[in-house]
Amino acid sequence: MVMFEKVLIANRGEIALRVLRACRELGIRTVVVYSSADADSLPVRLADEAVRIGPPASRRSYLNAAAIVEAARRTGAQAVHPGYGFLSEDADFAEICADNGLTFIGPPPQVMSALGDKSTARALMLEAGLPLPPGSVQTLPTVEAAAEVAAGIGYPVIVKAAAGGGGRGMTVVRRPADLARAYARTRAAAQAVFGDDRVYVERYLTDARHVEVQVLCDAHGAGVHLGTRDCSVQRRHQKLVEEAPAPGLSAATLDAIAATALRGVLGVGFTGAGTVEFLVDDEERFHFLEINCRIQVEHPVTEMITGVDLVHEQLHVAAGVPLRLRQSDVRPHGVAVECRINVEDPARGFAPTPGRLTRFTPPGGPFTRVDTHGHVGYVVGPHYDSLLAKVAVWGPDRTLALDRLERALDEFDVDGPGVRTTIPFVRRVLDDPTFRKAAHTTALVDRLLAASAPAPPPPPPRAAGRPCRPAAVAAAPPAARPAPRSDSLDHQPGRTR
Repeated sequence: MVMFEKVLIANRGEIALRVLRACRELGIRTVVVYSSADADSLPVRLADEAVRIGPPASRRSYLNAAAIVEAARRTGAQAVHPGYGFLSEDADFAEICADNGLTFIGPPPQVMSALGDKSTARALMLEAGLPLPPGSVQTLPTVEAAAEVAAGIGYPVIVKAAAGGGGRGMTVVRRPADLARAYARTRAAAQAVFGDDRVYVERYLTDARHVEVQVLCDAHGAGVHLGTRDCSVQRRHQKLVEEAPAPGLSAATLDAIAATALRGVLGVGFTGAGTVEFLVDDEERFHFLEINCRIQVEHPVTEMITGVDLVHEQLHVAAGVPLRLRQSDVRPHGVAVECRINVEDPARGFAPTPGRLTRFTPPGGPFTRVDTHGHVGYVVGPHYDSLLAKVAVWGPDRTLALDRLERALDEFDVDGPGVRTTIPFVRRVLDDPTFRKAAHTTALVDRLLAASAPAPPPPPPRAAGRPCRPAAVAAAPPAARPAPRSDSLDHQPGRTR
């Protein structure tokens, strides 16, 4: 098998830089596409070639399939690495790549399409013998159908978009009286964001652990798992702290989750790097959630405990190379913990705080890894995800790993006018006794936020003889996203060579 000579990276930020470095290590030339907002970014500076594909708006740049494919054809790229987010799990884009003679570095379009639909994925995993949370396997076309399922499984429930992902398209419902509104709102949001308003309902586990399994599969029917990760520290279904292996669970449970995940992906013909996600209750019963058909943000912690470069393996598998690992080759060692440094203000509901960085000194030291595209002078804009850096550390045991991460965060110096980061909040997580004992659940962040929230102001005095009635405010659903179009391409060959 011959490795690719040139790969186009259809992403931005730290993941574009991560893929670029892996390609360079394998002797593969790189093309980075970028929007005008990212013209001076590190991936653009370091790429062999860079192609401007549009203005800052994602739908006219990083979601513009026509412009990306045209950039690949113009530069002679043979493959497209989508990173995570944007078009990374878009089966139509993968099919467009194939139709234009490009290798999409990910699962086949038909597999991605089946697994990207949460309802279809649930049905496939149920057939493969994976345990599901109580709820509907098929989507629910009416609120009456949703109410019937919810009554059968009991509240609280969660209404989920079948095409959802990235923590979006989900609404928790705690009372029957709130279901109709949540059902309508979730469908409207799903239509606006994903172009698909189908939803399903499942039981919401309030005190559960979010555990996922990293898998690697080739096109020849072979696959391995690389152990578990815990991603229970989340706000609004977005992860803040991840670690590998998942702590606080028995070895038997971890082995069972990993083996079950691998069985599920092999049964549907998955190829490449993917993640199978589960919820684990307080009795260590685990329930299938979804499969992510891409590299995950938190992949560094798996790499640190296994020594396996997941992006290298993605590239080899996409090139048709048989999997270079057997399960017996995977020997996890120690503990790795990662935290995401987002340019957000936790005191204001994690609102983004864009701005120019006037100070930026990431931590260093033994067993410390920082994945970032930031630098002094870098402008964190308002157009994209606010992730600035990922700090990951390794230790022979969890106590040292957590202490090492605290030390690394103490060293991280980042500032700029109006810029705030999640570093102070992550420190609160690391100091929390339940987290230290690995007894935390997905409710941890909400508990910490509730503990720090100011007391609500007293109600205004009521005028004599006049009843005080709150005004009803109706939230309008997001506007539908216009169809993407191809903008002019600005090709910059040989920027660094």
